Amino acid sequence: MNQNYFYLYMQKQIVLLMLINLLLGAVYVFTCWMNDVLFMALAWYCVVNVVCLWGWSLYLELDIVNMTFYDLNKWYKKVRYFIYIVFGLWSIIFILYAQETEPNLHYIIIFFQLLMAVIVSTFLGSDKKLFMPSLLILMIPLVGYFYMLDVWYGYFLAIATISLFAVLLYAANQSYTSIQQIYYEAQTDSLTGLYNRRFFLVHLDTLINTLKNDKQYGYILLIDLDYFKTINDSVGHKVGDALLIQVGERITQMCGDTHIAARLGGDEFIIVGEEYDTKEIAAEHAQVFADRLRNKLKKTYIVEQHHLYLSASIGINLLGHLNRNASDVIKEADIAMSVLKDTERDGVIFFSNDLQARVDKKLEIERRLRFSIENNEIFLNYQPQFSGEKKITGVEVLVRWENRLLGRISPVEFIEIAERIGFIVELGNYILEESFKTLKEWEKKDIELENFSINISVKQFLHPTFLEDVHKLCQKYLTRHNRNKIMFEVTETLFAGDIDKIVKIMSTLKEWGISLSMDDFGTGYSSLSTLKNLPVDELKIDQLFVSRIGHDFSDEMMLVLILSMKTIFNVDIVAEGIETEAQYNFLIENGCNIFQGYYFSKPLSKKEFETKYHQLHLESN
Repeated sequence: MNQNYFYLYMQKQIVLLMLINLLLGAVYVFTCWMNDVLFMALAWYCVVNVVCLWGWSLYLELDIVNMTFYDLNKWYKKVRYFIYIVFGLWSIIFILYAQETEPNLHYIIIFFQLLMAVIVSTFLGSDKKLFMPSLLILMIPLVGYFYMLDVWYGYFLAIATISLFAVLLYAANQSYTSIQQIYYEAQTDSLTGLYNRRFFLVHLDTLINTLKNDKQYGYILLIDLDYFKTINDSVGHKVGDALLIQVGERITQMCGDTHIAARLGGDEFIIVGEEYDTKEIAAEHAQVFADRLRNKLKKTYIVEQHHLYLSASIGINLLGHLNRNASDVIKEADIAMSVLKDTERDGVIFFSNDLQARVDKKLEIERRLRFSIENNEIFLNYQPQFSGEKKITGVEVLVRWENRLLGRISPVEFIEIAERIGFIVELGNYILEESFKTLKEWEKKDIELENFSINISVKQFLHPTFLEDVHKLCQKYLTRHNRNKIMFEVTETLFAGDIDKIVKIMSTLKEWGISLSMDDFGTGYSSLSTLKNLPVDELKIDQLFVSRIGHDFSDEMMLVLILSMKTIFNVDIVAEGIETEAQYNFLIENGCNIFQGYYFSKPLSKKEFETKYHQLHLESN
């Protein structure tokens, strides 16, 4: 049962019991006054009022937010004593007036005693420590009274009272069991049996307040299973659920009695550790525990004859004296875990202010990126491509973004964000339209190029409207002659998808006169058999291989192998990232025919490119 809810429930019961005792006590005193036996009842009622005042002070004393576990337990003990005293007073007044048979007052006294027993069974069924002692306090004097009548019906009434006690005890116990079941379901994850998010948030809030008051430190671990969605999609949700159950069991084994674990939802779990005297000790224990947990979660899972493998990304956040709540603490751990998943996965990372700053910057980039086109912040650069004779034969279009407040943001940074937020299609269409406009302008300025390369994102390429968008732009800006110069560059990651769909899109583009280039070749998913069946016109060697010319013999041999594909597959080979003459000479000697890099030219603005083109054209003539 969630302790905070229980304490709040008990706080309400105090008020209810106070009202019942004051009201029924007043009725009791009035009854005694009517029967001329007022003195003891009046004295008793004064004591009841004093006890109720104590109960009211207990009601006001409860402060869930600021009280520690120790304070809450101490408060609960006082509440128990309050309840025992309340019902003890009813047994005392019963004993005092049980012999008042002259006005038949004893019948009324017996009725009140039985009524209080029913009240105990009804209102205190949430806790055995309350209803069992209270029922005993009320029923034992009744049984004793009937037994001491020393007549046959007295023995019968004593047995009947014991039977009633058993019935009330059973009813209270049933209520207790039902309440416990309701609370268990309310605070437990139905799949794994761990605590659920709702319970954990309340528990963590209480713990944070405890740490503030005691000036101690703790930690939480936010765990996200790497690639669980892939497993779930490939083997089915039934196996996925069974896998989560096994993960929950391993987490439970690791936690023991020292940690509390919960499932937040999906494949996310969270653990809160013990308290320590210093931040450094807490961090050290968190690191050790997280490493042990990560290694345990990586061991093979066997589910319905499937041998499954998982890793976990774990974000750690330390708890201390800061004025924070559970949601903020979990959010910070999630920031750390998300940064880890974006980079390497299968690791452990602590939240820090630096991570927060990185994430805040990313969110700011995301927010401003959505308005970058309408604010005229997106522009294009053009990096020349050269032939072996060092003449400009083509160009690669490169997108740039410069924001008034953020400055210039790297494409490596904002393209990934654009893909993630779904902005890449709008951005890609803008780049296509601006590129087609430029090619049309250059035709009028006698800038003749063989290739005009434009990078196409995987998500843009596979978008349902991609072909329609390209066709409209071609119709609007390009002649058939210009279309034959267009080269769409796609990365090898594209070919990890539905290859039949991809080939169909490529074939349609080819029918329109648009050529296709495979960018970053040698680093991705494509194989020679795949390459053979793709309508690709050009392979673009990743600059990583080029940068290792003269340093790594194996990479040089890889380059030679890639360059040999020019003849085998009848494609052009473009080498990018060329920065030295030695790199250029090596590529020339091994059959490369198109070159690109800072050795020849940095990316240029439209005007700079036009100037450079005409300058080189004049020099060659």
